[in-house]
Amino acid sequence: MSRRSKKAAPASGAVRPTVTVCRGCCCGTAAKVPRLDHEAQLIDLRTLLAGVAMVRRTDCLDACERANVIVVQPSAEGRQAGGRPVWLGQVNDSGAAADITAWVKDGGPGLAEPPDILDLYTFTPSRRVRHELED
Repeated sequence: MSRRSKKAAPASGAVRPTVTVCRGCCCGTAAKVPRLDHEAQLIDLRTLLAGVAMVRRTDCLDACERANVIVVQPSAEGRQAGGRPVWLGQVNDSGAAADITAWVKDGGPGLAEPPDILDLYTFTPSRRVRHELED
């Protein structure tokens, strides 16, 4: 059963991209991912993407083995262009967060190609987890 709150899912057709940052039982904890200032990472994403994307914090995305997990969902325009949510795992350094920020500022899924380096972080979650986020 999912530990994630249904409130984390953005409205389909969001005008801006949505960046969902997992900060629950595993992601966002020094016990699971030491040597990373988790709160600073979230604050940086919110600050750098203010007015560009909605940044949401959720308790759990049920992909704990890939902590820290971030999901970038397309804007309405990006979805119309074929963009789909992109799941990124092991986002545990400032460089990865900077690459995500640059990509979202360029338009995000469907509108801009992600930097090649993000291929190292991209993964496909289980169908159950994907559907829970999209519902």
